[in-house]
Amino acid sequence: MALASLGHGFFSRGGTAIVCSIFPLSSFRYMSSDRRRQPKIYTKTGDKGTSAIFTGERRVKDDAVFEALGSIDELSSNIGAAREFITGDGLEDIYTQLQQIQCCLQEIASNVATPRTSAGDAHTRLTTFESAHIDDLETWIDGYTGELPPLRNFILPSGGKAGALLHVARSVCRRAERRVSPLVRDSETDPVCGKYLNRLSDYLFTSARYCSMKEDNEETFYQKPRPARQPKIDA
Repeated sequence: MALASLGHGFFSRGGTAIVCSIFPLSSFRYMSSDRRRQPKIYTKTGDKGTSAIFTGERRVKDDAVFEALGSIDELSSNIGAAREFITGDGLEDIYTQLQQIQCCLQEIASNVATPRTSAGDAHTRLTTFESAHIDDLETWIDGYTGELPPLRNFILPSGGKAGALLHVARSVCRRAERRVSPLVRDSETDPVCGKYLNRLSDYLFTSARYCSMKEDNEETFYQKPRPARQPKIDA
């Protein structure tokens, strides 16, 4: 089985195992499937300020592709952190869904790291992202929304550890979407990736509220702030 290096983890399409979190496709090389060999974490190939995308092309590390990959990586890391705090009864589905979402983000990262305007057919086919994953998000959102009390005011990120961390992930998701959006506009990334991130932020918002409800944690509602000291008005 051939493994492709994803910076700090390893990923195989069509193989029997995935040993990675989401990491940018900053370098790509094939390795032996011999389990006795341990590949090195560091490659030194990026020491001069460039990294390779999936096609093998090298770009500067602050290229728009790597900015997007970095945000997707950060998003998955925040989802992973939130997931560790989801331990309450009735939240098993969310725990499982978040793991699936992290795997979807890995797929999106592969798509982002394979610019559609320059990648060959083989690379493009290998990094296709299925729109059916968006349908999953919408189904989950609708299910949780049906159990939640109506939202009649703005809420502040809060509601217990799991809920608050899911709100953090939601805000990072918005940034990831902003980073991917220019790539979609320039036809470098498939539009379905941007759509998924857009829907994912809605899922994270809804699941944050749902976790708070199930754990009996109160949400904090926005109230117009009033200064402690009223300004003095001269007569």
